[in-house]
Amino acid sequence: MSGTDGLERAADLPGVPDAFQRLWTPHRMVYIDGENKPSDATAGQCPFCRSPGLDDEAGLIVRRGETCFVVMNLYPYSPGHLLVCPYRHVSDYTDLTEAESSEFAALTRQAMRVIRAVSAPAGFNLGINQGDVAGAGIAAHLHQHVVPRWQGDMNFLPVVAQTKAVPQLLGETRARLAGAWASIA
Repeated sequence: MSGTDGLERAADLPGVPDAFQRLWTPHRMVYIDGENKPSDATAGQCPFCRSPGLDDEAGLIVRRGETCFVVMNLYPYSPGHLLVCPYRHVSDYTDLTEAESSEFAALTRQAMRVIRAVSAPAGFNLGINQGDVAGAGIAAHLHQHVVPRWQGDMNFLPVVAQTKAVPQLLGETRARLAGAWASIA
Protein backbone atom coordinates (compact mmCIF):
# COMPACT_ATOMS: atom_id res chain seq x y z
CA MET A 1 0.00 0.00 0.00
CA SER A 2 1.45 3.35 -0.95
CA GLY A 3 1.19 6.52 1.12
CA THR A 4 1.13 10.03 -0.28
CA ASP A 5 4.92 10.14 -0.28
CA GLY A 6 5.16 6.93 -2.30
CA LEU A 7 6.70 4.86 0.50
CA GLU A 8 5.20 1.53 1.51
CA ARG A 9 4.22 1.17 5.14
CA ALA A 10 6.13 -1.60 6.90
CA ALA A 11 2.98 -2.90 8.61
CA ASP A 12 1.46 -3.65 5.21
CA LEU A 13 4.27 -5.97 4.14
CA PRO A 14 4.04 -9.65 5.10
CA GLY A 15 6.66 -10.71 7.61
CA VAL A 16 7.77 -7.19 8.49
CA PRO A 17 7.58 -6.58 12.24
CA ASP A 18 5.22 -3.95 13.57
CA ALA A 19 4.44 -2.66 17.06
CA PHE A 20 1.93 -5.42 17.90
CA GLN A 21 2.55 -8.60 19.86
CA ARG A 22 0.53 -11.61 18.77
CA LEU A 23 -0.80 -14.50 20.79
CA TRP A 24 -1.33 -17.21 18.21
CA THR A 25 -3.96 -19.77 19.18
CA PRO A 26 -4.27 -22.01 16.12
CA HIS A 27 -5.71 -24.81 18.26
CA ARG A 28 -8.91 -22.70 18.54
CA MET A 29 -9.51 -22.95 14.77
CA VAL A 30 -10.84 -26.49 15.12
CA TYR A 31 -13.62 -25.15 17.34
CA ILE A 32 -14.29 -22.21 15.04
CA ASP A 33 -14.38 -24.58 12.07
CA GLY A 34 -16.91 -26.78 13.87
CA GLU A 35 -14.83 -29.74 15.09
CA ASN A 36 -16.83 -31.97 17.44
CA LYS A 37 -20.06 -30.22 16.49
CA PRO A 38 -22.57 -32.76 15.21
CA SER A 39 -23.42 -32.59 11.53
CA ASP A 40 -27.04 -33.27 12.46
CA ALA A 41 -29.16 -33.54 15.62
CA THR A 42 -29.04 -37.33 15.93
CA ALA A 43 -27.52 -39.17 18.87
CA GLY A 44 -25.08 -40.89 16.49
CA GLN A 45 -23.44 -37.53 15.73
CA CYS A 46 -23.48 -36.21 19.30
CA PRO A 47 -20.21 -35.86 21.28
CA PHE A 48 -22.20 -35.92 24.55
CA CYS A 49 -23.62 -39.31 23.56
CA ARG A 50 -20.16 -40.64 22.54
CA SER A 51 -18.26 -39.47 25.62
CA PRO A 52 -19.84 -41.92 28.14
CA GLY A 53 -18.83 -44.82 25.89
CA LEU A 54 -15.15 -43.99 26.46
CA ASP A 55 -13.12 -44.48 29.62
CA ASP A 56 -13.30 -41.49 31.95
CA GLU A 57 -9.91 -40.04 31.02
CA ALA A 58 -10.41 -40.30 27.25
CA GLY A 59 -13.99 -39.03 27.53
CA LEU A 60 -12.94 -36.22 29.92
CA ILE A 61 -15.61 -37.46 32.33
CA VAL A 62 -15.23 -36.26 35.90
CA ARG A 63 -18.28 -38.02 37.42
CA ARG A 64 -20.84 -40.57 36.29
CA GLY A 65 -24.28 -40.70 37.87
CA GLU A 66 -27.29 -42.88 37.22
CA THR A 67 -29.02 -40.61 34.69
CA CYS A 68 -26.49 -37.80 34.16
CA PHE A 69 -22.74 -37.27 34.00
CA VAL A 70 -20.22 -34.45 34.36
CA VAL A 71 -17.67 -33.84 31.62
CA MET A 72 -14.93 -31.29 31.00
CA ASN A 73 -15.72 -28.68 28.36
CA LEU A 74 -13.36 -29.41 25.46
CA TYR A 75 -13.15 -25.65 24.75
CA PRO A 76 -13.19 -24.18 28.28
CA TYR A 77 -13.73 -20.56 29.27
CA SER A 78 -11.61 -21.19 32.37
CA PRO A 79 -9.86 -24.13 34.10
CA GLY A 80 -12.46 -26.45 35.58
CA HIS A 81 -15.26 -25.49 33.13
CA LEU A 82 -17.63 -28.45 33.45
CA LEU A 83 -20.76 -29.57 31.63
CA VAL A 84 -23.56 -31.50 33.32
CA CYS A 85 -25.37 -33.70 30.77
CA PRO A 86 -28.10 -36.31 30.85
CA TYR A 87 -27.07 -39.61 29.27
CA ARG A 88 -30.27 -39.51 27.26
CA HIS A 89 -30.10 -37.53 24.01
CA VAL A 90 -32.63 -34.84 24.86
CA SER A 91 -32.46 -31.18 23.86
CA ASP A 92 -34.96 -29.39 26.08
CA TYR A 93 -34.77 -28.94 29.84
CA THR A 94 -38.53 -29.43 30.14
CA ASP A 95 -38.20 -32.91 28.61
CA LEU A 96 -36.05 -34.26 31.46
CA THR A 97 -37.62 -36.93 33.61
CA GLU A 98 -37.96 -36.24 37.34
CA ALA A 99 -34.99 -38.51 38.03
CA GLU A 100 -32.86 -36.75 35.39
CA SER A 101 -33.87 -33.30 36.62
CA SER A 102 -33.04 -34.19 40.22
CA GLU A 103 -29.63 -35.66 39.38
CA PHE A 104 -28.88 -32.80 36.95
CA ALA A 105 -29.35 -30.33 39.84
CA ALA A 106 -27.49 -32.50 42.37
CA LEU A 107 -24.47 -32.92 40.06
CA THR A 108 -24.41 -29.17 39.40
CA ARG A 109 -24.30 -28.48 43.15
CA GLN A 110 -21.62 -31.10 43.68
CA ALA A 111 -19.58 -29.77 40.74
CA MET A 112 -19.54 -26.35 42.40
CA ARG A 113 -18.40 -27.86 45.71
CA VAL A 114 -15.62 -29.85 44.05
CA ILE A 115 -14.36 -26.91 42.02
CA ARG A 116 -14.34 -24.76 45.17
CA ALA A 117 -12.29 -27.39 47.00
CA VAL A 118 -9.83 -27.86 44.14
CA SER A 119 -9.28 -24.31 42.88
CA ALA A 120 -11.13 -21.81 45.14
CA PRO A 121 -12.89 -19.66 42.52
CA ALA A 122 -14.49 -16.39 43.64
CA GLY A 123 -17.75 -17.24 41.87
CA PHE A 124 -19.45 -19.19 39.09
CA ASN A 125 -21.38 -18.72 35.91
CA LEU A 126 -24.07 -21.41 35.60
CA GLY A 127 -26.11 -21.68 32.46
CA ILE A 128 -28.11 -23.61 29.93
CA ASN A 129 -28.35 -22.25 26.39
CA GLN A 130 -31.56 -23.65 24.90
CA GLY A 131 -31.34 -23.75 21.11
CA ASP A 132 -28.94 -22.41 18.49
CA VAL A 133 -30.38 -18.90 18.71
CA ALA A 134 -29.64 -18.84 22.47
CA GLY A 135 -25.99 -19.72 21.89
CA ALA A 136 -25.99 -23.48 22.36
CA GLY A 137 -22.95 -24.88 20.55
CA ILE A 138 -24.55 -28.32 20.59
CA ALA A 139 -28.27 -27.62 20.80
CA ALA A 140 -29.39 -31.22 20.26
CA HIS A 141 -28.13 -32.46 23.65
CA LEU A 142 -28.99 -30.54 26.81
CA HIS A 143 -26.00 -29.51 28.89
CA GLN A 144 -25.44 -27.06 31.72
CA HIS A 145 -22.24 -25.05 32.01
CA VAL A 146 -20.53 -24.76 35.39
CA VAL A 147 -17.86 -22.11 34.86
CA PRO A 148 -15.57 -21.13 37.74
CA ARG A 149 -14.63 -17.45 37.85
CA TRP A 150 -11.83 -15.59 39.62
CA GLN A 151 -11.46 -11.91 40.38
CA GLY A 152 -9.79 -10.31 37.37
CA ASP A 153 -10.02 -13.38 35.11
CA MET A 154 -11.62 -11.28 32.39
CA ASN A 155 -8.58 -9.46 31.08
CA PHE A 156 -7.80 -7.63 27.86
CA LEU A 157 -7.52 -10.79 25.71
CA PRO A 158 -11.23 -11.60 25.34
CA VAL A 159 -12.13 -7.95 25.04
CA VAL A 160 -9.51 -6.97 22.47
CA ALA A 161 -8.46 -10.20 20.81
CA GLN A 162 -11.44 -12.54 21.25
CA THR A 163 -8.97 -14.97 22.83
CA LYS A 164 -8.95 -16.76 26.19
CA ALA A 165 -5.74 -17.85 27.85
CA VAL A 166 -6.48 -21.05 29.78
CA PRO A 167 -3.55 -21.81 32.10
CA GLN A 168 -4.17 -25.50 32.74
CA LEU A 169 -4.40 -28.52 30.44
CA LEU A 170 -7.73 -30.38 30.32
CA GLY A 171 -6.21 -33.67 31.45
CA GLU A 172 -4.61 -32.09 34.51
CA THR A 173 -7.82 -30.28 35.46
CA ARG A 174 -9.90 -33.45 34.94
CA ALA A 175 -7.55 -35.51 37.14
CA ARG A 176 -7.69 -32.97 39.97
CA LEU A 177 -11.48 -32.66 39.86
CA ALA A 178 -12.13 -36.39 39.50
CA GLY A 179 -9.72 -37.13 42.34
CA ALA A 180 -11.49 -34.72 44.67
CA TRP A 181 -15.04 -35.72 43.69
CA ALA A 182 -15.44 -38.74 45.96
CA SER A 183 -14.38 -36.82 49.08
CA ILE A 184 -16.66 -33.79 48.48
CA ALA A 185 -20.32 -34.35 49.35
